[in-house]
Amino acid sequence: MNRRSKFLLKNLLKGLFWLAVIVIIYELLQRYTEVDEFINYLGNWPILIYSVFILSEIIFGIIPPELFMIWSLNNGLFDSYVLNVMLLATISYLAGILGYHIGKYLLEFKWTQTFMQKNVRRYKNLLNKYGGFLIFVGAVTPVPFSAICMLMGGTQYPFSRFLLISLARFGRFAAYAWVIWQTNKPV
Repeated sequence: MNRRSKFLLKNLLKGLFWLAVIVIIYELLQRYTEVDEFINYLGNWPILIYSVFILSEIIFGIIPPELFMIWSLNNGLFDSYVLNVMLLATISYLAGILGYHIGKYLLEFKWTQTFMQKNVRRYKNLLNKYGGFLIFVGAVTPVPFSAICMLMGGTQYPFSRFLLISLARFGRFAAYAWVIWQTNKPV
């Protein structure tokens, strides 16, 4: 197995591990606490929850999106879990695009140019060669997607390729949402 495949597999396994941890904790909280009441209480302010999600997705993915998927099981702007998850995935994708442009914009500052020349320039060819793979890994694993988007913007990775590869983010949201949906079905 080559290094790229090992890197992808390692991060996919990390993602599955953390998804399992989140689902198990949620299941335990459901059994032994009133977590559903708290989640439903938060459901009274969907705009606030979506705002927190947007900020999290722009600022290095501070809060795992899976928590918002759990919240959207019974809450959100739509009555359908699928539509709520599609909205979350779209927000995440658009936040990635914004991150790309932030990275590109930061290049206009002298201190960023100095930092990039000092620390990233030697990797620019590698980032252009393997950047698509890195974007894919960020889109489907817990590796911070927004940070990778900013890096790709900062290295002027071709925007059209970035947009295309970033669509994998929707696949991650679909797969994780399916797992969350399956574990939340009444027995």
